[in-house]
Order: sequence, then structure tokens, then C-alpha cells
Amino acid sequence: MINSTNLSGRFALDVKDMNELRQAAKQESPEALKATAKQFEALFMNMVMKSMRQATPQDSPFDSEQSRMYTSMLDQQLSQSLASRGVGLADVLVRQLSRTPQPAPDKEAAAANAVEAVKSGKPASETAAPVADTVRPRTSKSAHVRAFQERFAAHAEAASRATGVPAKFMLGQAALESGWGKREIRGADGTNSHNLFGIKATGGWKGKVVEVATTEYVNGVPQTRIAKFRAYDSYADAFRDYARLLKNNPRYENVLASAQDAVGFARGLQQAGYATDPHYATKLARIIKHSLSA
Repeated sequence: MINSTNLSGRFALDVKDMNELRQAAKQESPEALKATAKQFEALFMNMVMKSMRQATPQDSPFDSEQSRMYTSMLDQQLSQSLASRGVGLADVLVRQLSRTPQPAPDKEAAAANAVEAVKSGKPASETAAPVADTVRPRTSKSAHVRAFQERFAAHAEAASRATGVPAKFMLGQAALESGWGKREIRGADGTNSHNLFGIKATGGWKGKVVEVATTEYVNGVPQTRIAKFRAYDSYADAFRDYARLLKNNPRYENVLASAQDAVGFARGLQQAGYATDPHYATKLARIIKHSLSA
């Protein structure tokens, strides 16, 4: 049996231990996966220590081939000991490599920062809210996804009845535009605009507005600009206005016609000019199909 946490008591160069690990890995057991992740973490720590050694002057009178060999062995053992305590890398690897998806921790964002960059795409002619694209396929919804869906489900259902667009599609776009509610559009004084969909204050808009910096894509190149966005008194008003925009603006006729298919809906929005981010449709379809459908 492989003990994935007890690395500190092992000799780092023990060939027997490594052979046992290889045999256990062939069985694809969770214990072997954890042990392998720990060994990888130890290897990573050893690489860090090796780089530190190389950056240190080695012109001491006690420096020799023999001393460097024993120093290297010591570093490997120290790396093994550090890995037994863990720096978090092994846990990330286990979650990434497990064939059975594991529930994400409450502080998933902290781990995600270590392994992936948060992509952002801000829309264009009528939208430009920030985008959070960190969704990965799971068999169960993450806590922040469930919270977002429960918070806005009733508003989305009301807008769905008015447009025929599935509530899940609207929730997906609101999540994409607002970063799951974490990057909502706010005024200079911090006032919330409740504008989950990043709708700009263009055309005949007579209501309140907020001005914020946003990213527009011009020929695929992101540019920062100051733009005016619609501001609402409530999230319910935001969903109603979004529904009116899709239903009454002729440019979105094809969007409504393909509203029963997530990919068709997402592509239709991008083709209609809802966003200039060249990857907008892909991001939206992924959220709808993988996150909200889990």
C-alpha cells in the first residue's frame, strides 16, 4: 500500500520505493495518484533548490565535486521532507488528474490562481462587462455557481417567459458578463448599476448611467476605453431590460430563432455584434453547457 503523505521518512533516492510507486500507478488507485503528485511536488521543490544553489557563488575552498554531490543528495532529501508537508501543488495535481471529478473547495479561486489564468473578454457595441472564464466540466456544480443560479433564477425565468430564451442561457450570459457577480459594473462612488449584462447606454436610453473603463476589441486587439452603461434600480429591472433588448431589437432576430441551442444562441449573439471579443461565443457556450448544466 502506498502512503502518499509519509514522504519525510523515506530516502529520496530509494529505488525500491520508486518501483513500488510505478507498480501502484498502473493500478490507477487514488493512493497512487496522491503519492505520485507528492513525488512531483518533491521534484519541483528540488528544482527550486537546485536553481538557488546555482545562483550562489561556489568558489569556497571547501567546494569540490564530492561536496557538490553530497549537497545535491541533501537537497533531494530536503525536498522530499518539504513535499511531505505540502505547498499545495500536489493537491492541485490530484484534482486535475483524478478521473472522478472532486468537489471544488470553497476557496477554489485561490487554487485556480496557481494553475490557470483568468481570461477576460469585454463586449462591444452594447456590452463590455468583464468576463470570468474559469469554468471546467464537473459532475456537480461549484458553490459559487449554485449561489449565482439561486440568486437570479426567478428573474431569469421571468425574462425567459417574455422572450422564449431558456433561463439557463440568460444566467450563463449574466455570469460571463459579470464574472459570476464578482465584477459588476459600479459607478465612481461604488454604486451598483445592477447591470449584469454589460448593456451600454446607447440609442434612446433615458435612464441612469455609469461611466467606467472597459475593454473593446478592434480587429482582435484589446483597447481600453471609457464607456457609458445603463444603470438599474434592481436586478429584476436589468433582466427585464435585457429581455426587451433581445425581443425588440431587429439585430437579435436570429438569436431568438436559435434560442433553443446553446451554441447557436452564443454564436448568434456574437454575430449580431453583442460583443467584440473573438472568443465570446465559445466562452458563453462553455458556461451554459458545462457549468450550468452540471
